[in-house]
Amino acid sequence: MGAVKGEGALDGGWGWMIVVASFMAQFLSFGSPQSVGVLYPKWLSAFQEGKGMTAWVGSMVSGVALITSIGCGLVYAATLTITCQYFDKRRGLALGIVTTGTSVGGFTYATLQNELIEMFGLEGCLLIIGALALNLMACAGPMRPLNLPGYYLKQRAVLQRTEEPETLYTKPTAIIIDSDLKTTPSSADNTATIKLLILKESTELQDSEGERQGGILSCSIVARAIKKRMRPYGRYLVEAVELLQDRIFIAFCIAIFLFSLGAFPPVLFMEDVAQSEGLIDGIALIPLVSIVAMTAGIGKLVLGVLADMQWVNSLYLYALTLTGTGAALLLIPVAKSYMGLQVLSAVVGFFSGNWSLTSYITTKIVGLERLSQAHGILMCFGGFGITLGPPVVGWFFDWTQSYDLAFYFSGTCVLLSGLLLFLATLPCWNRMSEEGNSAAKEDINTSQQPTLDCDKVASVA
Repeated sequence: MGAVKGEGALDGGWGWMIVVASFMAQFLSFGSPQSVGVLYPKWLSAFQEGKGMTAWVGSMVSGVALITSIGCGLVYAATLTITCQYFDKRRGLALGIVTTGTSVGGFTYATLQNELIEMFGLEGCLLIIGALALNLMACAGPMRPLNLPGYYLKQRAVLQRTEEPETLYTKPTAIIIDSDLKTTPSSADNTATIKLLILKESTELQDSEGERQGGILSCSIVARAIKKRMRPYGRYLVEAVELLQDRIFIAFCIAIFLFSLGAFPPVLFMEDVAQSEGLIDGIALIPLVSIVAMTAGIGKLVLGVLADMQWVNSLYLYALTLTGTGAALLLIPVAKSYMGLQVLSAVVGFFSGNWSLTSYITTKIVGLERLSQAHGILMCFGGFGITLGPPVVGWFFDWTQSYDLAFYFSGTCVLLSGLLLFLATLPCWNRMSEEGNSAAKEDINTSQQPTLDCDKVASVA
């Protein structure tokens, strides 16, 4: 499938097909993990283990996917990255729509799984949910790259050359490529690149043929091959270290970890909280996790629209959502009615819609070209938080036989994440950085001075 060319593809056109496909991909892959709270009471009954031990089942579904990028993690990273590539001015809205697929899926799957358990039991329910997830393969069809990647051009060049065996090892001396890689006006956009790759590949094939004929495989060739293979990994590690040295980015990573550690447990435990407190028997027609998922979808759309507004600083907006989530979590032990839990679930869900801002903010901090790597690091921090949060809350219950201390812990973690992000973006850091740069490089031309963090913070708006 060909690439979509031209800047006209941004903020519209085929980009909306990307949004629809990504929405459905997140709906199918994260619908069940987001409504895992419906399954948690069933697992407690089936396995007869403590709440902390049983919580590992639900937490690892989403957490491990974000840490090792397997399963659902592949879907999450791919859909957000390609959406950012297709949208610029409407990026916040597009990401809001895409990530809403997770919330709509959570709302739908919560009720669906409850009914499937009644009809087919826990095992039958999980088999049907797995069968539905196979539709993810169809969601990958519409996803086209904006520009052809280098490896694809090289593969296509090799295929074109194999169709002409008589010129396979002949140096294409008739091809003229100037220093600017310009071709005739009638050539295609990628013709010069393809011809250059053919020239390079032919030379490599001739050299390798000579080595094979000689039958000599020296240690230096093996060493060069290993070095060539390992070079991308070394470059990746260097770039990762550079990202983690950025004050704003590392503060964002820590905030994501603390937020995931404290805010994910309600998705898993909210139904059990209501049943443990005797506020309801069984599971309601519209479970609490459905309320969390529904309001999270609304929050993703609203926050995505707000992020696109020029007068809104998206970092401060994100920190505000962390503060609101933490306050709601601290109030859960105080709620002594099912209606109170419903209201707090709605508040937690709305502010949890800030997941639609993560890719948006990351792009503003590190740029679009480093989005995939930076977003992977960010999701790794979030994955550890999601994995550890529910077991920790469950252990608090096993220890105290109450969820009160557990949710005080969760709310405190989320409040700390918001406070950390606010402190990391204070203007005083910019003045200190400016004074340090002027003192250390007073004799350097101002045009050569590095960009200050204040420019980066100001751009995240």
